[in-house]
Amino acid sequence: MRRWATLSLFLLACACVWQGVWIEAKAWLAQGLISNAWVQSDSADDRIPPWSWADTWPVARLVVPRLDVQRIVLAGVSGRTLAFGPGWVEQTALPGKDGRVMIAGHRDTHFRFLKDLVSGDRLVVQNADSDEVSYWVTEVAVVNETAGWLMGPSTVSELVLVTCYPFDSMIPGGDLRYIVRAQAEAVFPQGEKSG
Repeated sequence: MRRWATLSLFLLACACVWQGVWIEAKAWLAQGLISNAWVQSDSADDRIPPWSWADTWPVARLVVPRLDVQRIVLAGVSGRTLAFGPGWVEQTALPGKDGRVMIAGHRDTHFRFLKDLVSGDRLVVQNADSDEVSYWVTEVAVVNETAGWLMGPSTVSELVLVTCYPFDSMIPGGDLRYIVRAQAEAVFPQGEKSG
C-alpha cells in the first residue's frame, strides 16, 4: 500500500511539472508561428492566422529597447489567445493609432517583464501598416480590476499594458491588475521610422 501511495504521489508530481513545462513551452514555441504570420501581414486589413485553426491574428509588435524585449501582439484577449501571446483589447484604439491602446498579457509568460519597467522607459509599437509610435512610461501602478477609467475614453494617445498582480502568486487571476501607462511621443507613417 505504501509503495502505491508513493508511486501515485510521484506520478502526480510528474503530471504537475509536465503541465507547467507544457504551458511555458506552448507560449514560447507559438511565438515562431506568430512571428511568421506577422511578417506576412502587409496592412491592418490582413488577418493572417498563425495556424489554420487560430481565431486570432497579429496586430502589432511591441518593443522595449532597454530590456531587449519584443512581443507580437495578437487580436483579442480570450484565454486561448493570451496563452500564446499578449492580446490587444479590441474595445480600445488600434495599436499605433490615436487614443488609448490597451494590451494585456499573462504575468508568468509574455508580460513577466512588466515588473522591470520604470517611468521614462521607451516603448515602441509598430502596427501592421508599418506605423510606429514611441511611448514613454509615465506611470506604473496596481489597481483593482474594476477600475472604470481603463476602458473609458482618453483625451491623449496612450498605451496601457495590463497583467494580473502579484507576479509571484500561485493563484490565477485575482482582483488586482499591474498596469503600465505610457504616453505617445509621435506617430511615424509608413517608411519613416523612429531612431
